[in-house]
Amino acid sequence: MVDEQLHGRGIRDERVLGAMSRVPRHEFVAREFADKAYGDYPVPVPARQTVSQPYIVAAMIESLHLQDHEKVLEIGTGTGYQASVLAELARVVYTIERHETLAGLARENLERLGYRNVQVVYGDGTVGLPQHAPFDAIIVAAAAPQVPPALVEQLAPDGRMILPVGTRESQALQLIYRRGEELLATTLEGCRFVPLLGEEGFEETE
Repeated sequence: MVDEQLHGRGIRDERVLGAMSRVPRHEFVAREFADKAYGDYPVPVPARQTVSQPYIVAAMIESLHLQDHEKVLEIGTGTGYQASVLAELARVVYTIERHETLAGLARENLERLGYRNVQVVYGDGTVGLPQHAPFDAIIVAAAAPQVPPALVEQLAPDGRMILPVGTRESQALQLIYRRGEELLATTLEGCRFVPLLGEEGFEETE
């Protein structure tokens, strides 16, 4: 996975490659999908969600240039796979999951694998966690119709945020840099994520 899907497709950050090589991806999927855990595609998990394709996880995290002293907010915990990669690279990770079953499963997975610097929160990720802000980096693992203002407000002065933005059917990754009160946005590659549902995301009934 690391050699062919990540390094072979342009991921160069050695810290990211090292973290992806250490985290046992098969521990975050159901036993019936264990043989597919390291494939070049998303893997289904409960609540009609997925563990994202390894390359997309690596590309999004690499774009944030994380440092080991930083505080990160993840939106969309799933079963905890991406949170565990982030935990290898940052001081502390807060992660929000809107499906209670998945939040509980993620806590179990992270605890079992010894990740003590991750706090899983059950709730609406589109509004973030203002009580723990500001965050040095924010990563959103679901597609938003626009950049949620609440998340922008929770970025540190030199913070970075990566998220897919677009329609339910087609999105592109956007990298947001905050320089004081100024925001700099760069559009990266196209992607396809499940929709971000919540107060500042898509409506559940759409």
